[in-house]
Amino acid sequence: MTELATSTRGDRVAYDRYGPADGGPTAVLVAGAGSLRGDDGIATTARVAADAGVTVLVPDRLGRGESAAEGRLDLDREVEGLRAVLAAEGGHGVLCGHSSGCSISLYAAAQGLAVDGLLLWEAPVAAPASQTAGWVDELERRIDAGELEAAQEWYMKDMPPEWLAGAKASPAWPVIYAGVVSLRADGQSLRWATAGLESGALREQVDVPVLATYGTSTFPAMVEAAERIRTVLPQTEVREVSGAHHVWDATAFASVLTGFVRSCGPTRR
Repeated sequence: MTELATSTRGDRVAYDRYGPADGGPTAVLVAGAGSLRGDDGIATTARVAADAGVTVLVPDRLGRGESAAEGRLDLDREVEGLRAVLAAEGGHGVLCGHSSGCSISLYAAAQGLAVDGLLLWEAPVAAPASQTAGWVDELERRIDAGELEAAQEWYMKDMPPEWLAGAKASPAWPVIYAGVVSLRADGQSLRWATAGLESGALREQVDVPVLATYGTSTFPAMVEAAERIRTVLPQTEVREVSGAHHVWDATAFASVLTGFVRSCGPTRR
């Protein structure tokens, strides 16, 4: 059954709750670009972790699925949505980010959400900060100009070309690029995270256990990014987990999530 939480900005965030009725350690899955809470890999991961006794919350990001939202969907607004979900379900937990959901999770921790730990899957934060900033500036320019198809193409420009070709060949392509407005938060978080990693500022902003993971078959930049996070954030462990093409193996990742969530004590904030 869909649960709803209302943020301080007035946004209603739809989420699914998996796990024991009497609570338990909590994780929130923070999706990256384009993912919905009902996607098979996400839902399977949540169910397997829930069967092991972890409460897993899976929200639709603002502007996606049942989390309908209009206007400027920026990073601070996105984080207020996450804050509302946590507040509705015990007030604290581990954030588990996928791709750009990792940088959103890092930013949420820096903004004072009651985060017990951060589990990051293939955080795309290896690029130089200036390069990322230029890419995000152009993304936002295209969104603001209403050039949504061009904005979606720009967002995917450094991904494997077959990913963009496959998306454009899909009958869902108009729906995909219409949803690019929700990627403003992703871009802003990546700009913030790469700058903070490069300057070392994240060391003072994020003070929780971090597990940075990547797949057994992945792009070298994902391994570099995990090591970059470990260099800056002293409470970071890096681990390879079964997965390929930027997607985790649901059963393997659920096991990692369960162990990490149980190892994280309640937030000190």
